[in-house]
Amino acid sequence: MSALREALAAEAARLGFVAFGIAPADAAPAAGARLRQWLAEGCHGDMLWMAETESRRASPRGLWPEVRSVVMLGMSYASPHDPRRLAEHPDRAAISVYAQGEDYHEVVKKRLKTLARWLVAAAPDAGVKVFVDTAPVMEKPLAEAAGLGWQGKHTNLVSRAHGSWLFLGSIMTTLELGLDLAADAPHADRCGSCDRCQVACPTAAFPAPYRLDARRCISYLTIEHKGPVPDEFRAALGNRIYGCDDCLAACPWNRFAAVAQAMQAFRPRAELAAPRLADLLALDDAAFRAVFSGSPIKRIGRDRFVRNCLYAAGNSGDAALRPAVAALAGDPDPGVADAAAWALARLAERTAASTH
Repeated sequence: MSALREALAAEAARLGFVAFGIAPADAAPAAGARLRQWLAEGCHGDMLWMAETESRRASPRGLWPEVRSVVMLGMSYASPHDPRRLAEHPDRAAISVYAQGEDYHEVVKKRLKTLARWLVAAAPDAGVKVFVDTAPVMEKPLAEAAGLGWQGKHTNLVSRAHGSWLFLGSIMTTLELGLDLAADAPHADRCGSCDRCQVACPTAAFPAPYRLDARRCISYLTIEHKGPVPDEFRAALGNRIYGCDDCLAACPWNRFAAVAQAMQAFRPRAELAAPRLADLLALDDAAFRAVFSGSPIKRIGRDRFVRNCLYAAGNSGDAALRPAVAALAGDPDPGVADAAAWALARLAERTAASTH
């Protein structure tokens, strides 16, 4: 098994995975209790599927009773650009780093399947299942247990070598894979007294270190939340129209992320690195689908996306955007129409304030 593990790690590296570790299926026993408390507090908001799948999500064996080992893998999407560089350019739309390139679901899963086929060829009796953010798997606690990093105070995984810019995937197997006690040991928490991620959050989404209230998180509000965003958060969205990287970008460990090791497929597409709000506001459903083909952004649909762009337009203070915003005031989608009305009112307020 030691030789198989080494060969598996080498094949994973050949396929572009920069982080590798193995954990027993029962390696994160406390994760289930933390999940149940989080759900009981209602911190999952509209993500009802998390409560519906809680019993399977709490442990890999709840999802697949035969699993014995979990191979955890990380693929880098470290960007050459500062994720917060567009904060001073309100006419531009800020898109989370992870969504500026190809859809990670497709890229990572394809390579996971290739690696799983390699494993079955090497060990024909092995049963395998691959997962990448599309099933009730608690990737971050398992990655921590497998030695890839630790869950930081912002609740995301932090790697000493790759910062927080890792897409996680897993291969569950019926094999009892031998563990490397040095490489696969659970990672120690190295956040120390640092609170930069907590301070950086525009909406105070962290009620305490290591706890996230998704209902206040910009990533949740712009991606998962249906209908109008609560009034109290709209100004704080700034020009962020899909996700938010502020807590990750603030983490000192990201200074060590090796941009050169990022998968080429995740390099920012030119049209998504700093798109003009005026162009995005003009997208109808067909144009939206064309622009975001092959992007994870496509899954939220045109209506939710344009809703987010309207909040950004209202926050921009750019009077030149008023015609584009006004054109959406009668949109058939209630969320879009509501956002357009809010944006027009906010633009009027800021224009009035600038003339006094």
